[in-house]
Amino acid sequence: MFYKFIRQVARFVVFVVNGRFKIVGKENLPDKPYIIVAPHRTWWEPIFFALAIKPREATFMAKIELFKNPILRFILVHSHAFPVDRKHPGPSVIKTPVKALKQKGQVLIMFPSGTRYSEELRGGASLIAKLSKAPLVPMVYQGPLKFSDLLKHKQVTIGVGKEIDFNFKAKLDDEQTKKVNDDMEEAWKMVDNEIDPDFKYIPDPNKKEFDNS
Repeated sequence: MFYKFIRQVARFVVFVVNGRFKIVGKENLPDKPYIIVAPHRTWWEPIFFALAIKPREATFMAKIELFKNPILRFILVHSHAFPVDRKHPGPSVIKTPVKALKQKGQVLIMFPSGTRYSEELRGGASLIAKLSKAPLVPMVYQGPLKFSDLLKHKQVTIGVGKEIDFNFKAKLDDEQTKKVNDDMEEAWKMVDNEIDPDFKYIPDPNKKEFDNS
């Protein structure tokens, strides 16, 4: 109940702040639990992703530091977010989303690079997909990269690609993980090109991996 309420609030805020946004390829969203894999470009794109998959409900990882505030913790927990210690991740990083996918039928929003300041993909998405049997669906955000530009009602487009080929029966070794990561990057390029091939996102090399911003 709270999730639906907070989603309505988020939709209103997005409309006031930026106006209507466009979704390209929504027909590619499966009618079952799935994992959204996306390049991490802004701190607000998970909100757009969650709105784009309506009426499905999403779960997502959030920095454990955000849960220290009791009010914010209440909102995050009831919005299906779960805490992750990015410096010292534990088994719950895998177990919690797998449970959300298999038992709760939710959609996982995931950024395989972990942060907005890295292009190196990790293996978490492949492992969660393997354990949950949920398909990987590529999604990209194209739009303002600065909040000040978001306030100027510049166009925001969310692109959805086709499911990434994943052999659930194959052994998940380094070779298989690399193939999945390569396929994700290729899928993102295809969706980006479909929306606007001139759009570029370049991570700031001066930002640290565990920057709080």
